[in-house]
Amino acid sequence: MNVALAILWKDLVSEWRSRDRVVAMLIFSILMAVVFHFALPDQDPEALRALTPGLLWTAYLFAALLGLNRSFALELENDALGGLALAPGNRGWIFLGKAAANWVLISIVQVLTAGVFAVFYRVDLLPGLTGLASVVGLGTLGICAAGTLLAAMAVRTGFREVLLPVLLLPALFPILAGAVQGSMAAVAGRPVPFESLQLLFVIDGVYLIVAFLGFDYVLDE
Repeated sequence: MNVALAILWKDLVSEWRSRDRVVAMLIFSILMAVVFHFALPDQDPEALRALTPGLLWTAYLFAALLGLNRSFALELENDALGGLALAPGNRGWIFLGKAAANWVLISIVQVLTAGVFAVFYRVDLLPGLTGLASVVGLGTLGICAAGTLLAAMAVRTGFREVLLPVLLLPALFPILAGAVQGSMAAVAGRPVPFESLQLLFVIDGVYLIVAFLGFDYVLDE
């Protein structure tokens, strides 16, 4: 557990000093909001409300890919992957620390991105904010669980910027299905369907367990 907390603290402090990942993800998300805004002109408010969850998760997904691609870049540049492999205890705790840091950083970007989308598309997110936050938090947890494991696998390859999306996107289909369905209900002011939350809980649990147990072999490679 102490290893996970140390990795989490290290990643958050490093990002606070450089702010390269958060700034890059945020700028990318804002640019996507601008592109969608000009691509969907003269839509009535109800149509925009219906489209917002899908557009929002599109921005979330690709911004997360951008951040996950950089999650192991610092260790690779400083040849610190070997040091991580020598950390005492189960290497799954290293995974949990990296995944937790990714979740925190991506969540910060998601909060700011949701505000930008709400302004651009004149959608009031406050009535369903609790449900939306729950769905986004669970969806992001699954993205970080699978993405952190696959980013560790792809970081040592010469095509990691291309390889990570190719490996990760198919694994995220069930997460996106539950997240978009739940977000549509939350944005419309309805209760989030139990089926969406159940799907996200199950997939998150599976990905976390598989990644925790498999991270030991990933670092060895």
